[in-house]
Amino acid sequence: MKFLDIGEVSALSGIAPSALRYYEEAGLISSVSRRGLRRQFPPEVLLQLKLIAMAKSAGFSLKDIGGMFGANGMPDLPRAMLHRKAEEIDAQIRELAALSDMLRHIADCPAPSHMECPTFRRLLGEAGMPAGRTVRPFSAG
Repeated sequence: MKFLDIGEVSALSGIAPSALRYYEEAGLISSVSRRGLRRQFPPEVLLQLKLIAMAKSAGFSLKDIGGMFGANGMPDLPRAMLHRKAEEIDAQIRELAALSDMLRHIADCPAPSHMECPTFRRLLGEAGMPAGRTVRPFSAG
């Protein structure tokens, strides 16, 4: 089996050698040997790094990402956790879409005052507080 040294892994993945060393220290990837001072990795590390990048992009913590690999370093994906994260992302998409609609309306609204515009007020309500949260009245003092 041909191993990849840390420079090759960095060039192929676009991930800095310092990040690769950090991932190894965190237990996300493992080198199998050294050639001189250079760490050697199995080719499968490239798959692991793609999974790490996807999981980071989705907002998983490095601890959560560590739980996505079995003892052999191969993906062992926790489906329930992935479903929960997908639901969180869907909720963020809905919130961002409402915010985008509101901003477009604010920019284009012909009303003399936005507070007089029923569409603005409706959009403001849709982009408001997350479920279960309430607004506390402001009090000076």
